[in-house]
Amino acid sequence: MSDQEEAKKEEVKEVTEPEETTEIKTKAKEPKEPKAAKAAKEVQAEPVEAEGKPPKKKKKYPKISEEAYLQELSKLHIELVKLQEWVRVKGLKVVVLFEGRDAAGKGGVIKRITEPLSPRIARVVALGTPTEREKTQWYFQRYVPHLPAAGEMVLMDRSWYNRAGVERVMGFCTEEEYQEFLRSCPEFERMLVRSGIILIKYWFSVSDEEQEKRFLSRTKDPTKQWKVSPMDLESRMRWEDYSRAKDAMFAYTDIKQVPWYVVDADVKTHARLNCISHLLSHIPYEDLLTIKEPMKLPPRKKSSGYVRPPIEEQTWVPAKYHG
Repeated sequence: MSDQEEAKKEEVKEVTEPEETTEIKTKAKEPKEPKAAKAAKEVQAEPVEAEGKPPKKKKKYPKISEEAYLQELSKLHIELVKLQEWVRVKGLKVVVLFEGRDAAGKGGVIKRITEPLSPRIARVVALGTPTEREKTQWYFQRYVPHLPAAGEMVLMDRSWYNRAGVERVMGFCTEEEYQEFLRSCPEFERMLVRSGIILIKYWFSVSDEEQEKRFLSRTKDPTKQWKVSPMDLESRMRWEDYSRAKDAMFAYTDIKQVPWYVVDADVKTHARLNCISHLLSHIPYEDLLTIKEPMKLPPRKKSSGYVRPPIEEQTWVPAKYHG
């Protein structure tokens, strides 16, 4: 065989059997990666900004007009009063948790929910920093006294999830305390549900840009400056840390019995209407008010001749504002 023929054979061999085939064969022989490890890598690969499961690009809707917002809110208020009566008559025990980043709009939603309701039935719980004594208690102990009795609704402006959020990020708890919370919290909530409590959890999701805008607004408004605490300013600097803490919290506590419901809170009016509407749909109730007979005012008793003291003797508030 001539040198030219041998060279042609070598060329054909190189074309039909590329060097990459050996690499492909060796890769095929490698054992498959365990699903758990693969899932962990996928979570780490997700962008930090993603809250919970990475959502698709948010669909922007036109902002609702002020008139339409007030009309819808008025309708929802009527339904909230019906729900309140149902809770009272049926002896239900309702707990609603409101969590989310600072300036996400939790307080605004709570105000709109409680506005038409009786404070004897629907009450707000917003606990401050734990005392030295409370720090030595079982973690959930300081929250238990605030749970509802029959016929009551409790709205918690932040809750036991402080441990998975601010305490975790700011180092106010140990690693052992944090890990114990992740183990105990799902069991604690299942226990509440088994006891007959209706437990609903809302997470208010706000973008970095919108939160920044709201913080700036608070610094300029004298009536809102009290809302900006040193802890809030610190949280701004740790946006990524809070994102990681929130994602880990969801991974452990987004359970079937008590799932997390995420509210898109970039537009306050939309968030309020959506959250209240969802709350009403989540607790089946019937209208016990309109089926009642119309209330009749009893007539006043006839005067017995009693003479009241002169009104000039009473101390009146100065009429600084009047028509």
